[in-house]
Amino acid sequence: MKSKQKHFDFGFLLIVLALIAFGLVMVFSSSSEAARVNHGDALYFIKRQTAWAIISIFCMFVTSGIDYRRYKKLSKPAMGLAFILLVAVLIVGVEINGGKRWLDLKVIGFQPSEVAKLALILFFANGLSGNGKQLKRFGTGFLPYICILGIIAILLLAEPHMSATVVIVLIGVAMLFAAGAKISHLALIGSLGFGAGIALIFSSPYRLQRLTSFQDPFKDILGDGWQIVQSLYAIGSGGLFGVGFGRSRQKFLYIPEPHNDFIFSIICEELGYIGAVAVIFMFAILIFKSVMIAINAPDKFGSLVATGITTLVAVEMIINVLVVTSTMPVTGMALPFFSYGGTSLLMHAVAMGIMLNISKHTTKPSGVELKNKNPK
Repeated sequence: MKSKQKHFDFGFLLIVLALIAFGLVMVFSSSSEAARVNHGDALYFIKRQTAWAIISIFCMFVTSGIDYRRYKKLSKPAMGLAFILLVAVLIVGVEINGGKRWLDLKVIGFQPSEVAKLALILFFANGLSGNGKQLKRFGTGFLPYICILGIIAILLLAEPHMSATVVIVLIGVAMLFAAGAKISHLALIGSLGFGAGIALIFSSPYRLQRLTSFQDPFKDILGDGWQIVQSLYAIGSGGLFGVGFGRSRQKFLYIPEPHNDFIFSIICEELGYIGAVAVIFMFAILIFKSVMIAINAPDKFGSLVATGITTLVAVEMIINVLVVTSTMPVTGMALPFFSYGGTSLLMHAVAMGIMLNISKHTTKPSGVELKNKNPK
């Protein structure tokens, strides 16, 4: 009988720390001009992001030491808290750029949607891990989870926060699929969801405008096409090796807030095709190792938690890269570990800590371990 791992996946930890470190470097490079112009201090953003990185890494190590199975009891309170926060942000949230996505806690700004993502993963994992046969039944097994997803989606769309809605729905669908939901049920809900998405686009002028500007951003280069056109200029000027670290031209307020959703454009410009591929390769390693943790988890709860977290990182990374390269319409999607934002970095680090703890209990070796030399 194989012995269980005694230590977490050290390779997984290294790639997470490398992504956070690389992210800090790029936040520093991309944000300096915006920080100087808007705050009179070129280090304004990097000082705050560094503080959040230290807190986040600390929290990651704390959660890596907590047995992941304890989150079963916390999953329902976490989901309840997420609902309260999502309602609270609609009532007392700070409106920025036409959306209420932030709670002003005076000392820091807080984004409830980031909490909702992790809360949903834990809640679904807890329910689905003991709901195998029941899940096959549409009315009593499958539909309740879709209703929960629908309520969260409605609250997020009311902010409005389309990108977070897409991420949470895809996380839920991925976890339902991994738990054994019928393909026919998922296809039915997917068709209805696709139809609802089309209706939402055509019912909202700004969403429809984003879609039309995506088709040819150069038609409205000074309007809705501005951001993506500047992103393409940044990517194109980077070439193979880039213009050099810190030498981006598009960060000089051509790309609005280049340290946020469009930080990948600055990576392409400064570090070129080589740098962009390196970032994508690092994410590929993280996602691969996450998939292996999910496959080798000792129980269904751990496997589903790992599946949800893997989907979270993969979907956010893929959508961000597709958006900045004008492969899909613009939506406010941060690049995990890179884009400026304390709430996102903290919640991703907490999620990575949970993954590390699951890897500690996997039945197959994936990192630093103590092996049983006794063949018996």
